[in-house]
Amino acid sequence: MRRREPCLDTHISGGNALGKLPEWDLSDLYAAPDAPEVGRDLDWLEHACADFATDYEGKLAGLDAGGMLEAVRRYEAIDIIAGRVMSYAGLRYYQLTIDSERAKFMSDCQDRITTCTTPLVFWSLEFNRLEDDRLAALLKDDPALARFKPVFDRMRAMKPYQLSDELEKFLHDQSTVGASAWNKLFDETIAGLEFSVNGEALTIEGTLNLLTEQDRSQREAATHELARVFGDNIKTFSRIHNTLAKEKQIEDRWRGFPTPQTGRHLSNHVEAEVVEALRNAVVAAYPRLSHRYYRLKARWLGLERMQVWDRNAPLPMESTRVVPWDEARATVLEAYAAFDPRLADLARPFFEKGWIDAGVKPGKAPGAFAHPTVTTVHPYVMLNYLGKPRDVMTLAHELGHGVHQVLAAGQGELLSSTPLTLAETASVFGEMLTFRKLLAGARDKTERKILLAGKVEDMINTVVRQIAFYDFECKLHAARAQGELTPEDINALWMSVQAQSLGDAFDFAEGYETFWAYIPHFVHSPFYVYAYAFGDGLVNALYAVYEAGDPDFKAKYFDMLGAGGSRHHKELLAPFGLDAADPAFWDKGLSMIEAMIDELEAMEG
Repeated sequence: MRRREPCLDTHISGGNALGKLPEWDLSDLYAAPDAPEVGRDLDWLEHACADFATDYEGKLAGLDAGGMLEAVRRYEAIDIIAGRVMSYAGLRYYQLTIDSERAKFMSDCQDRITTCTTPLVFWSLEFNRLEDDRLAALLKDDPALARFKPVFDRMRAMKPYQLSDELEKFLHDQSTVGASAWNKLFDETIAGLEFSVNGEALTIEGTLNLLTEQDRSQREAATHELARVFGDNIKTFSRIHNTLAKEKQIEDRWRGFPTPQTGRHLSNHVEAEVVEALRNAVVAAYPRLSHRYYRLKARWLGLERMQVWDRNAPLPMESTRVVPWDEARATVLEAYAAFDPRLADLARPFFEKGWIDAGVKPGKAPGAFAHPTVTTVHPYVMLNYLGKPRDVMTLAHELGHGVHQVLAAGQGELLSSTPLTLAETASVFGEMLTFRKLLAGARDKTERKILLAGKVEDMINTVVRQIAFYDFECKLHAARAQGELTPEDINALWMSVQAQSLGDAFDFAEGYETFWAYIPHFVHSPFYVYAYAFGDGLVNALYAVYEAGDPDFKAKYFDMLGAGGSRHHKELLAPFGLDAADPAFWDKGLSMIEAMIDELEAMEG
């Protein structure tokens, strides 16, 4: 899922300038919340889970390879039905988060599924108690079972950290009133915030969108209004972060995780030292990237000092033309097709079959994402499209996710899910294809400069900004372990990473210290954010291999996307001659950003 930073969307739902924007058709999941199929599937789920526990609990050690394969397939079928129901409930909710009926339906589904699946908690616990030699023998006996080894490896990575069966069941049961409930409070609070800029009532999307306006006074007014509203609600956001961080600390302590980040690294199937190498490479590059670029941008804007509302300002010569939806669609599909017609063919159904919800509407969730639903259906893409050039890049990004999810679905439900470190590959590659197409078509030096600057800013937001977010989270969780944090404490942690990452070109307006409050990743997916930087660096390195003319690149690329979560990142990158564990790997990706800044500086001469 990608919630881009910043959220470049606005408050209008689209008009003549944009053309007709698509909306989701969720009927491929269910026709309606009261459709008989919803009740049928929930009833089936209840019986299937109970039967699974009856048939297998306490008996895994005695299964032969065929019996274990049957158990895995039954577990996968349960996963599909539970995922289908929750995908439908969640997508309806994100369309209108302030609708109490949709919120209730999602909560009720979540409660029932949690209750239904509690009997399954034994599965991973008992599986992890199998002796290594016994499991190896089972895998050797049946190639069809051996295919699930990556799933088993991820399960067994948790073996040192699992709790007693009783405690694991308790944690599973109470999950709906733990982090999940605080996540919903955050979503509903954010969606319900009201802003007023120059007399116009706006949602958070509309207000954030003003930060990319040509009119500097508009950007300044929006920044002050964001600060005012965040400040008015800062105690709520502080309570959410304090509670979630403390809950995570308690569970991490019981499990014996050595760091707050360990759980994320395990779920991403990535080694801590690889993430540390990425983080250190990016922080070391701050002066060569963001600091240097923003000093350059200050000169373009004619400013001695930049304010925070200038960070995402368009260049003075940049067009304010709105990009109609049909043009955005054509641009992205043509860029995809120029790489390989199969890529465009995979993306086209998203436009034609109601798999995209693009308009900005009151109460709709902010940002953008691609949700894979389940492998027996198809993904859905959510955007908040208002026709800015960066919105076109967001479309390219989310379609990349969607295509990746379609290809990975061939692995089946348990093996399709790509770890976050690789989940950004197709999305960022799709952006790069679209950018390169636009750059090749630039009519003059000015247009090339605008495109290069826009790409550099996107990369800084994806790499520098997200690693700064990661550092903020690391500091937040370390500080929370020492005691309750006041809003002022969290504000100070936020500002410590902002100054370091953005550099000496900026002054920070009063109120900016509260801007941590609206970032959803900190709430929904602790430490998720490094995946963006991972994905960007990986794609930059991949694209260099592509440009070097590897004759088998396309075949390798489609194979990598189709692998889903069935192979480790080392195995997936090896055919391209790449290794994320090598610190030099990250410098390759960062050097691509640096080269673009070099070209921009040369244009000043």
